[in-house]
Amino acid sequence: MGSYLIEPVDRLPFGGAEKARRYATERYQGAVGLNWYTCDPSLRFLMRRHLGDKGLAWAEPRLEALGELVGGRVAVWAEETDRNPPRLEKYDRWGRDISEVVMPPSFEAARSELVATSFTRPEFLAEARAAGVDPAPMAVAWSYLLDQADIGMACALGTGGDMVVGLTELFAPEDVKARVRELFSAGMFSGEAAQMLTERSGGSDLGALESTAARDGDAWRLNGLKWFASNANGSAFVVLAKPEGAEDGVRGIAPFLVLREQRDGSRNGIRIRRLKDKLGTRSVASGEIEFTDAEAFLLAPESGGQGDGKGLARMMELTNGARLGISMMGLGCARRSLVEALCYARAREAFGAPLYEQPLMRRKLAELIVETEAAQAMVFDGYLGKPRLRIGAPLIKLRAARLGVTAASDAIEIHGGNGYIEQWPVARILRDAQVNPIWEGGDNILCLDVRRAMLREQAHEPFFERLEQAVDHAQGDDATVSLVSERIGHLRQAVKLWQTLDAETAEARLFPLAQYMADVYAAALLLEHGKALVARLYARNHLADRGPLRGIDAPAEDLDRFDELVAGALIDDRD
Repeated sequence: MGSYLIEPVDRLPFGGAEKARRYATERYQGAVGLNWYTCDPSLRFLMRRHLGDKGLAWAEPRLEALGELVGGRVAVWAEETDRNPPRLEKYDRWGRDISEVVMPPSFEAARSELVATSFTRPEFLAEARAAGVDPAPMAVAWSYLLDQADIGMACALGTGGDMVVGLTELFAPEDVKARVRELFSAGMFSGEAAQMLTERSGGSDLGALESTAARDGDAWRLNGLKWFASNANGSAFVVLAKPEGAEDGVRGIAPFLVLREQRDGSRNGIRIRRLKDKLGTRSVASGEIEFTDAEAFLLAPESGGQGDGKGLARMMELTNGARLGISMMGLGCARRSLVEALCYARAREAFGAPLYEQPLMRRKLAELIVETEAAQAMVFDGYLGKPRLRIGAPLIKLRAARLGVTAASDAIEIHGGNGYIEQWPVARILRDAQVNPIWEGGDNILCLDVRRAMLREQAHEPFFERLEQAVDHAQGDDATVSLVSERIGHLRQAVKLWQTLDAETAEARLFPLAQYMADVYAAALLLEHGKALVARLYARNHLADRGPLRGIDAPAEDLDRFDELVAGALIDDRD
């Protein structure tokens, strides 16, 4: 035990070497210090699946370097930033409002290395394409690994960059396009973007927003207050407002680009009232942003001096991409929680054996492994599946965002009292994870989006085609394949029945219907991936008829094949 055992309490008469060994601090090695790429067999499987053997051979050294960086320095910096979050310098010494967000050195160090190693850098994209490698799966892996360390940093670097650039290229004046290209020259994950939607008047009810914009030459002047704006220290914002004269409601909304500096280089009319004192994700500066005659540019076709009435719809199309980003954050929290739980359970002893060997603990760890792999299959399919499903993003976020919270809570319980202490990592993971079900729409908003997609776009039809495609390529046992195939048919029946319900009942039934859709989706993907054991356990838990004995008579395969489950989830060769 070394120099730590110098207190009188360590020489109590009932103490001894055997008891002291239980709390030998060097035995408690968590996720930090592991290479988060090489320790993750499921991620390596997905990279091989999406890159192919040749592509993986080129990509793997780069993925290994990223795994070492994120599992080492970035993870350590994340803890430091959480303890010393961004602060607002509201005024300068002359009393002038400068609204400057001061980021801690730990954040700046992490951002610098992450931007330099981002797989969306233009030079990296060119290098990958020259090698004949699709860079998209690597960019997804980059987000997945970063989200295990710090979803706040992921938000700060990745909030709305593709949205800002895409809409600017379509609608902004040429000189503004050039400025935005310059801002994002380091890639989409540069930390320059933010999207500002939420106001005091409505929250998710965006039609109730109050911000307005008035024409000023080829620009606009925007006034209003955004109540919860993340990445307040960014340089380019997509802001929702209503042009003067537009109708008050959803059709009157239009997106605008607001840059921190005006065209002439002077400061724009952007004021930060305060930074939010948040439960978690402290590394991303979230604040209340006031716009006072801010120079802005309409990011939509103009019609009669206003937007075209489709501004919110256009934003919602892009928001589905953001929802996948939040889903990845939930998955990152779940994966980190799983790894911390496995590491702790192996080291901690109670009642004469390591926690890791106790049946109830094995049941819980097996459940975490299965649920995390199921969410991982869904999130990666959402990003990389072809075609991308319109209904996929809300369903995936519904499942993955919530799993991040429950997995972190389970990890705290596995750690016991230590997990509740902020010096251990899982307390922060839980605080961070709780925002994911809120960002980009809570569960109810996601369910309403599922309804909208089914009724307006018949989006359930390509969804069912994707499920059937996955089962057609299944590599699992016949019983599980038959069960999932049967449930696809049952789900079709459920959708048809739901369409006949009265409006009020149909809305109330949206949540169980969406959960059913997510259950079948995950099971089908696990079969397609050939993960027979994980697919069987997942289907048994989510899709099987458990009978009058509630599954107590079911095979204890999660215990009998526990070591196999763990081997597929974590490689940790440390002593």
